[in-house]
Amino acid sequence: MVMVAVGVYARLMKHAEAALACLAVDPAILLIVVGVLMFLLTFCGCIGSLRENICLLQTFSLCLTIVFLLQLAAGILGFVFSDKARGKVSEIINNAIVHYRDDLDLQNLIDFGQKKFSCCGGISYRDWSQNMYFNCSEDNPSRERCSVPYSCCLPTPNQAVINTMCGQGMQALDYLEASKVIYTNGCIDKLVNWIHSNLFLLGGVALGLAIPQLVGILLSQVLVNQIKDQIKLQLYNQQHRADPWY
Repeated sequence: MVMVAVGVYARLMKHAEAALACLAVDPAILLIVVGVLMFLLTFCGCIGSLRENICLLQTFSLCLTIVFLLQLAAGILGFVFSDKARGKVSEIINNAIVHYRDDLDLQNLIDFGQKKFSCCGGISYRDWSQNMYFNCSEDNPSRERCSVPYSCCLPTPNQAVINTMCGQGMQALDYLEASKVIYTNGCIDKLVNWIHSNLFLLGGVALGLAIPQLVGILLSQVLVNQIKDQIKLQLYNQQHRADPWY
């Protein structure tokens, strides 16, 4: 319900043009859909177990199995087609760069990512030329022409006030000169390296998601079998209640 509420709020209060330009699906709509599906799924499991309803329990078990298999398939396909996945991530990052100034939340997300991974742009810092404000063309009237966002800049020790213009004119410099002031490596390679160095962590997260699902599937099937056994026992007792030898 919280996911649905956040999705509805985001859909009503915020413009989704920038998000839609970067992603295939509006995140607000995705939150609403996932929240509704989760509510229906857990409703089946909860009410099915309380009322000992076989139909609801089997629906819960089947849906949970489908979700688990879809997650497993997504992980396998992402590993097998890692080059295509990398290309899709590159496309998303480039679209985000283009719409950097169109949405404040998108801007904050990019700035956080660049500072977190110590990177700038997709492949290199010059990818910021794709943005109309940072473009290096001579006819660009923007004050940020040929610049990069402040989140690309190397951290300055004991800096009380953030210099938001520290990336001024950095795209006009070569790699060696620019590397003295900003991060020159792209975020795609940094992200791939982070994934490779945190495979055990990601595997643990995946396992942590999979185990509760498998336990839910197992327990729902155990409860279904117990209910069926109780029904069979009741029918047996009813059939032999009139038997004097019973």
